[in-house]
Amino acid sequence: MFAALAAHPWAYPLLEVAHLIGLALVLGNLVLIELRVFGLGSALDARALARLSLVLVAVGFGLLGLSGLLMFATQTQELLASRTFAVKMGLMSLALCNAAFFHARGSLEKLDGTAKVLMVISSVLWVLVVAAGRWIAYE
Repeated sequence: MFAALAAHPWAYPLLEVAHLIGLALVLGNLVLIELRVFGLGSALDARALARLSLVLVAVGFGLLGLSGLLMFATQTQELLASRTFAVKMGLMSLALCNAAFFHARGSLEKLDGTAKVLMVISSVLWVLVVAAGRWIAYE
C-alpha cells in the first residue's frame, strides 16, 4: 500500500496539500487564541473562543498526523536518517507539552504574563516546526 502511495503521481502531492491544510488550521487558530490572550478581541470570552478554536485545532492536528504518517510511510528510511526530521519531531513534542501545560494551568482563565509567555513560546515552536518540515526537502 505505501509503495503505491510513493509510486502514484498524485498521492504524495495530495498528502502534502492535506498536511498544509492541517497546518493552516493549527497555526491559524493558534494565532487567534494568541491574539485573545494578548488582549485583542477582549469582548470575546476567551474560553468560548478557545472551545471553537480547539475543535479546529484538533481537526487540523488530525490531518497533520494522518498525512504525516502516510508521508513518513513512503520514505521511512530517509526520514529516520534525517537529523532535520528528528529536530522537527522534537520541536513538535515540545510544542505539544507547552500546549498541555498552558491548558493544565488554566491560562485561558488567568490571561496573565505566564499565559502570554507560553503563547509566544508556542508560536515560536510551531514556526520552527514548519521551518524544519520544509528544510527536510533540502537535506
